[in-house]
Amino acid sequence: MSSATVDPDAPGLGDGLYGLPSDAEGALFQVIPVPWEATASYGRGTRGGPAAVLAASAQVDLEDTEYGPIWERGIAWLPVHDEIAAAMEEVEGDALAVIAAGGVDASPGVAPLAARVDAVADAVHARVEALCAAAFDAGQVPVVLGGDHSCPLPLLRAAAARHPGLGVLHIDAHADLRDAYLGFRHSHASIMHNTLALPGVSALVGVAWRDLGRRELRRIHAEPRIRAFLDEELGRRQVSGEPWSAVVDEIVDALPPQVHISFDIDGLDPTLCPETGTPVPGGLRWPQAMALLRAVAARREVVSFDLCEVAPGVQREDGRDGWDAIVGARLLYKLCGVALMGRQRREQG
Repeated sequence: MSSATVDPDAPGLGDGLYGLPSDAEGALFQVIPVPWEATASYGRGTRGGPAAVLAASAQVDLEDTEYGPIWERGIAWLPVHDEIAAAMEEVEGDALAVIAAGGVDASPGVAPLAARVDAVADAVHARVEALCAAAFDAGQVPVVLGGDHSCPLPLLRAAAARHPGLGVLHIDAHADLRDAYLGFRHSHASIMHNTLALPGVSALVGVAWRDLGRRELRRIHAEPRIRAFLDEELGRRQVSGEPWSAVVDEIVDALPPQVHISFDIDGLDPTLCPETGTPVPGGLRWPQAMALLRAVAARREVVSFDLCEVAPGVQREDGRDGWDAIVGARLLYKLCGVALMGRQRREQG
């Protein structure tokens, strides 16, 4: 079954995202499911995010009103879910022991356990980075679907190596600028600290950040590569009557020509993602998020992206996953549209 044989008005019969064939030949988008949440330090469950989004995506209608027939360019689902899930299970007990002990600083005796978790994470990252590099080599758009927010680091490595000067648009409730949180080098709370260590990254633009540590806030003020549009600032500007479109223009202006979008679903208003691991009051409403993505699509080239921290939540009576997965599936499709618009512009010269 190929994308060419898909009827966009019929029920999806494929085994991949959106009812498409998972191995769509020549697909533009290569989606890598990463069911990893070893270092999740509050609510857990995001390991189930990829499978929940896959299931919910079958109900997404394919003719997007903003970006058109995204599906026609192909959205492949790479078959690595089970092997990464097995790696996650291998170290989950060690990770939970470190978290229960309050981390390595509070309990130095758990340091070997944290090191083991990081070593297995290194192996997972190497596998994912190789897949991302292969997608770039083939002229495709690699996508990581987490899992917790530590998952996209290998994609960011590959993207920064392939596109020096890369900017990262980071939509999240948290800045994720902590180093080795609880003793884990690959913590979900450290993804942007690790990203800024990559030589190819020229800018980190944060949107809707609203839960910050002291050192994180100091780094935001001190680091010239970081431009943070904190949630408090966004709210104050809107209350004062400033149009959201003006704020969006300023956000896009802060980004270089080529961009990776890292979208933690808790960057949204928590009514859209109540089951995510660390929901925080505030965040972007759906129309705000869509307006921002639309502006990025119109003015920048999105070379890769990730969506993380989607949790299945409480299942409905019919056994299907709930609201978070429904929102996540639609957000993932919109992100494909954003990347497609930039790609079409480049192809047209």
